Amino acid sequence: MDATDIHVPVAISTAHVHLTPAVIEELFSDMYRLHERSRLLQPTQYAAKESVTLIGPHGRLSNVRIIGPPRAVNQVELSRNDALTLGIDAPERKSGDLEGTPGIFIEGPRTRVKLERGVICALRHVHMGPFDADRLGLKDQDRIDVFTEGPTRRILFRDVLVRVSADYRLELHLDADDGRAAGLSSGDYVLLGGQSTQRPNG
Repeated sequence: MDATDIHVPVAISTAHVHLTPAVIEELFSDMYRLHERSRLLQPTQYAAKESVTLIGPHGRLSNVRIIGPPRAVNQVELSRNDALTLGIDAPERKSGDLEGTPGIFIEGPRTRVKLERGVICALRHVHMGPFDADRLGLKDQDRIDVFTEGPTRRILFRDVLVRVSADYRLELHLDADDGRAAGLSSGDYVLLGGQSTQRPNG
């Protein structure tokens, strides 16, 4: 099947954090467990009721949602505007690629914790399961073009990272900056284009 036949739901990601059990306990209390507020489309993930404050050299972001379940490594995902507000030079990275990334202070109801690294602006990416990947002729780490449909203009996103896992469902993840620029909201749909012929440097 040609990728351009596929409509993909959009999820707009505001600033959020993925935290280890140890950091969650430091921020909240000993043996603390997150409380689920709402399920996300990705079956293993949920937005927790708990939120934290991010503190950078030049500013703060309050009410930043924790995404569960707890992870093995701490990760803070920001838009470019969020990073500017905080005064942090956050690189564009895929999730989990944290080598050489800046750190940040995270404040919870119990205390403030310093992360030595883990702050990124997440690359645009589309999640999909093996079935969708097979029918589209794609594999994990491929790059694909994605475009919006509209009566007056079409926005093209180049080199969107493909993430394939049995735990994933088909969904495009954009940060809040990209969502505003394209006039998209969570629950909207975009179309998949072909594989990108141009690759980003590095």
